[in-house]
Amino acid sequence: MARKSEPDLFDSSAAASKGYTAKDIEVLEGLEPVRRRPGMYIGGTDSNALHHLAAEIVDNAMDEAVAGHASRIEIELKPGNILFVRDNGRGIPVDPHPKFKNKSALEVIMTTLHAGGKFDGKAYETSGGLHGVGSSVVNALSEWMEVEVARDKHAWKMRFERGQAMGKLKDLGAVNRRGTIVSFRPDEKIFGDLQFSPARLHRAAKSKAYLFRGVEIHWICDPSLIADETPAQDTLKFPGGLLDFLRGEIGKAQTVNQRDFAGRTENKDGRGAVEWAVTWAPSRDPFTRSYCNTIPTPMGGTHEQGLRNALTKALRAHGERTNNRKTSLITADDVMDAACAVLSVFIREPEFQGQTKDKLSSPDAQRLVETVVRDHFDHWLAESPAEADRLLGFVIDCAEDRLKKRQEKETKRQSATRKLRLPGKLADCSKGAADGTEIFLVEGDSAGGSAKQARDRATQAILPLRGKILNVASAAAGKLQQNQELSDLVQALGCGTGAKYSANDLRYDRIIIMTDADVDGAHIASLLLTFFYREMPGLIADGKLFLAMPPLYRLTQGGKTVYARDDADRERILKTEFRANAKVEVSRFKGLGEMMPAQLKETTMRPGHRTLLQVRIPEGDGKATENLFERLMGKKPELRFQFIQENAEFAREAVDV
Repeated sequence: MARKSEPDLFDSSAAASKGYTAKDIEVLEGLEPVRRRPGMYIGGTDSNALHHLAAEIVDNAMDEAVAGHASRIEIELKPGNILFVRDNGRGIPVDPHPKFKNKSALEVIMTTLHAGGKFDGKAYETSGGLHGVGSSVVNALSEWMEVEVARDKHAWKMRFERGQAMGKLKDLGAVNRRGTIVSFRPDEKIFGDLQFSPARLHRAAKSKAYLFRGVEIHWICDPSLIADETPAQDTLKFPGGLLDFLRGEIGKAQTVNQRDFAGRTENKDGRGAVEWAVTWAPSRDPFTRSYCNTIPTPMGGTHEQGLRNALTKALRAHGERTNNRKTSLITADDVMDAACAVLSVFIREPEFQGQTKDKLSSPDAQRLVETVVRDHFDHWLAESPAEADRLLGFVIDCAEDRLKKRQEKETKRQSATRKLRLPGKLADCSKGAADGTEIFLVEGDSAGGSAKQARDRATQAILPLRGKILNVASAAAGKLQQNQELSDLVQALGCGTGAKYSANDLRYDRIIIMTDADVDGAHIASLLLTFFYREMPGLIADGKLFLAMPPLYRLTQGGKTVYARDDADRERILKTEFRANAKVEVSRFKGLGEMMPAQLKETTMRPGHRTLLQVRIPEGDGKATENLFERLMGKKPELRFQFIQENAEFAREAVDV
C-alpha cells in the first residue's frame, strides 16, 4: 500500500493551502493599535481607565509646573462628559517637526506614539508623562480633542477626531497669554456610557496641589453633574505640601507622637527631590500614599521600600543607643503597622511596572529615599528622646503582638479564666460583661485583704498596689513600661494606654482609687491621677474614674456610731450628731487595712451607702490642668518649690481652722 506523503513544514504551498498568506498580515498604522487594544495602554476600558485619560492630560500640565514654567492649572468638567485642562506654561511647540516637514510638532505629538519632549531630559528635568504616549493615547481614545496653544504672544488651534487630525493647524492671531488648553470627550465606542466622576477628579486635583506647593489649581464643574458634596468651584493651593495633606487625612485622630515627621529636599545635581510626612495613628487604618513626579503609585514600589528601610533602620539604631534589648524584635512591618505616610519623589527617567504606572521600579529611587529619610529621621529622634522612646515602645508592642499572633493588642475579658493574662494579685469579679462592674485600686496587701472580704464578688474587683507607684509625669517612657505595678494595672484594665487606648476594651464600668485618708494616701492617689491623666485621658473624659472617700475617724456614743472623713468633718459631727456634754469615743483609723471588712463595706464600698468623687477636667480648662500637672508632678522641682512658696499661707490657715 502506497504511503501518503506528508507536506513539508517549510513548503510555502502547504501554508497557502491553509489560507494563510502575506495578505493576512495586518499592519496597524498611527494610533489604530491603541483603539484596537486600549487595555495595553490604559489598563482596560472601565472607569479607572476612563479617569486615566484625565490624569494623562493633567500630568502634562503638572510637568510644566514642576519644571518651573507654569504656576496655574485649571480643570473644568462640562456637561456631555467634556473635560478642559488649561495651564499657563510654555505651550506645546507648533513649528514644523524636523522629521515630518509637513506636520507641526503639535500634530506629531498628538498623533504619533512615543513622540514628546521628555526623552533626553533637556526640556524636562523630571516628568510624569509617558514620554509621548500619554497625549496621543488620550487623543486616540477620544471622540474628539481640541488643542489650543499660546506661544510667543500668538495662538494656534487644532482639532482631532478619534486620533485623526481634522485639517491643518489654525492660526488664531495675536494674544496676550501663554499656555496650553486641551479639551476632549472620551469615545463612547470605547467606554460606553461611563462618565467622569466630579468627586474623583476633584480629589485627584487636590492631591496634585499637595504634591507641588508651587502650583495653584482651579477646579470648575457644572453643578448639574454633582450628586454629592464636591464643590462646583475650588482653588487648591497648599504651601505646607504633604504635611497639609497628612493632617487633612488624619483629622483629629490621636497619634503616638505630638510631632509629625515631615521634610523635603531639593533636586540638587540631578539626584532627585524627596518630600515626606509620616505619623503613627493607631486609632485609624494605616496607609502609605506614594507618588513619583506627581503620579500616584497605588501599588507602591522602590520609593516606598526606601521609606520603610529608613524608618526601620533609624528606629533600631535609636533602640540600640538606649540599650533597649527588645529592639531586635522590630521589623519594617511593625514600624509601618500604624503608620500614616505620604511620600513624593521627583526623579529623572522613572521606570514603572506597566503602562498605567501603578508601581515604581527605579532602583535609584530606593537609594535616594532611604539615604535622605534615614538622615532626617535620625535627627528627628535625637531632638526629642522622650518622644523617640515613646515611639520605640509602641513599635516594640506591635512586634510583641505580632510574635504572639494576637488579634487584639490588649487583654480582653473572656469566658474562660484560664485564657486570661491578668495580674496574679488581681481579685477579679465574676460578672462577664463590663456593665455595672468596678475595680478598686488599693494601697498594699493589708488593705487589699480587707477590701476582698468587703466586696461584692459578682461586680467588684480588687487590685492591691504596692507602695507609691511611678510618677509618670517625670519618668521616661522606658521606665513606665518596665514598672511592674503600672504593668499590672494596665493589664487589669485591658484598654491600653496612650495612643493605643480603646474605650471599648475597658474591662470595668468604674475605676475607683481607694487609698488611706491621710497624707500618704493622698500622695498615692495623686500619682494614680497623674498616670490616668497622662496615659488614659479618655477614661477621665468618659467619666469612668472615681475617688473613694474612706473615713478617717469613728465616733461612738452609746449605741450610735458615725464616721468622719477628716478633721473638719469630725468637728462638725461632734457638734451636730451627738448629745451635748456627753462623752464621745473617737478612734482614728491608721489605714484601710485596720478597718474591719464590714466597716469598710458600709462606709466606702457599698453602693448607696458610700461617697464617690467623680474625676473630671473642667470644660475649656484643659490647658490650665495640663500646666498644673506639669508644675506639681513634672520634672522641674523648682516649679513645685515655687508653688509651695505661693500657697504656704493657705496651708497654715487650713491647719489653724
